Amino acid sequence: MRTGHATTTLVSTGSAQILVDPSLPTPALLARLGERSPVRADQITDVFLTTAGLDHMRAMGAFPDARWYVGENELAEAKSDLARRHEEARSGGDEELTAFLGNELELLDRCKPAPDRLCDGVDLFPLPGVTPGCCGLLLSLPRATVLICGDAIATHEHLMQGKVLPTCHDVELAQESFAEAIEIADLLILGRDNISLNPLRQPHML
Repeated sequence: MRTGHATTTLVSTGSAQILVDPSLPTPALLARLGERSPVRADQITDVFLTTAGLDHMRAMGAFPDARWYVGENELAEAKSDLARRHEEARSGGDEELTAFLGNELELLDRCKPAPDRLCDGVDLFPLPGVTPGCCGLLLSLPRATVLICGDAIATHEHLMQGKVLPTCHDVELAQESFAEAIEIADLLILGRDNISLNPLRQPHML
């Protein structure tokens, strides 16, 4: 068992530097960014959340000058849920939880609904089910199509076994999104794991 972290992906294309799911705590994420890329925090142009879960957005505050995006349905549902929980905490007199949820609401208030295309070659790809409005990003490369899946496909084990997370908002819809993901992409960047070859495309890729 360990603290849950989402996969963080940096997409560099043209003048855009898109950071997907800044999940680690800020000091750790900035250290990883410096270790694994030449991109500084102040060069990030866009932050994109595949879902608005708290474990996908721990380091969002480190990128105040970037545009912050979430899928439209995901953003609306998450803000409604957080507002309800914030009011419950406030009414219950839990000051620590009230402050924590209030901070998360402020972060989401800064987010905008993601456009259908973030930039050339980077398109929004709805993957609802695991959450009401989960969205991935579809990257069109010269020789392959890459899908950043978020939790629609959580790990390599989930991919190989054809399983979705048991905590899904809508299991049937999540299964449909899973099927669409493996139908369209050659490479899959998984929500809690590394990049994987699509098992249905491996003979073709080789």
